[in-house]
Amino acid sequence: MRGVRCDDDIGNMDFLIHGANPENLYRAFNIEVPEKILDFSTNTNIFPCPDFDLDIKNFVSSYPDPDCRELREIISQREDVSTKKILFTNGINEAIFLLANLFEAKRVGIFQPCYSEYARAFRNAINVFEIESAKNFDVFIIVNPNNPTGIFIKNLADLIQKFPATIFIIDEAYIDFLLNDTPEKLNFENVILLRSLTKFFHLSGARIGYVIAQEKIIDTLKNFQPSWSVNAVAQELAIRFLNDKNFYENSREFYKIHTPKFINALRNSGFEVKNTSVNFFLMKVKNDFEVIKFLLKSGIVVRHTRNFPGLDGRYIRVATRAPEENNFFIETLNHAKNSNPDYF
Repeated sequence: MRGVRCDDDIGNMDFLIHGANPENLYRAFNIEVPEKILDFSTNTNIFPCPDFDLDIKNFVSSYPDPDCRELREIISQREDVSTKKILFTNGINEAIFLLANLFEAKRVGIFQPCYSEYARAFRNAINVFEIESAKNFDVFIIVNPNNPTGIFIKNLADLIQKFPATIFIIDEAYIDFLLNDTPEKLNFENVILLRSLTKFFHLSGARIGYVIAQEKIIDTLKNFQPSWSVNAVAQELAIRFLNDKNFYENSREFYKIHTPKFINALRNSGFEVKNTSVNFFLMKVKNDFEVIKFLLKSGIVVRHTRNFPGLDGRYIRVATRAPEENNFFIETLNHAKNSNPDYF
């Protein structure tokens, strides 16, 4: 991975395409890494992880179940769908690239802005900003709830049924973070659902997600997929998380309380924050480069938006953290605004 110094062309900042690995961002800006980093750039669950007392040795010394049978049974019951319509993958990213392989010859549209891996995988896709444009494509990609905006599109079923000749890839990686909205059941033949278990369930390092689609599509994707794609540790931890109802409900309650509080406090301090339906949101800035650099020097990492079509660096993406950390973020931003009014 190549880096850029803080005095270089900041247009190159889009090489940092994900809100993760904050040390790389410090190196890119040529700023010394502080002892403590508060990472507001990654929009994963920060509610404390349960202690599962997992003996790693028992899982790393044997091959994993190549079919993820137990997990497929859990999801089958949870989603009321046949196990034959479920495929587990090495995170959603693997699913994205498997689908890009499957639909290589198709006309693909990406509803923007959205998660940057889609543009990397579907290299010939066309970016569009009107959802009704779905009618012009064989395959249409929608991230819902949206990353990076946090917007949740309601009544997608109407759109999907309106254009039955279009295959809709609906990425629901952040569906478990919905603050108030209720997810739709999108059980249509022309829908491929993508779900992540890494964001909500502390499994970003383990890498695990799944696809729900018609059996024929699942069988084809399975043929593209390497054997033992989902490791044994990821499978075991996912099983334990999915069976832990207390963790799930407590996490959701945490964000329902603290995300609105965080946003209201920022707005009361004079910052422009966009509405959201999940645990992260966009903040309007005038000089994203200087804001990000200022925050990095204070031990705070946020996500730039330069590689999201339609946003182009006019915002930063921020995720909710613990209340005391959110307060520190606001205090630091106030200091930045008071000393540098042209930042916001």
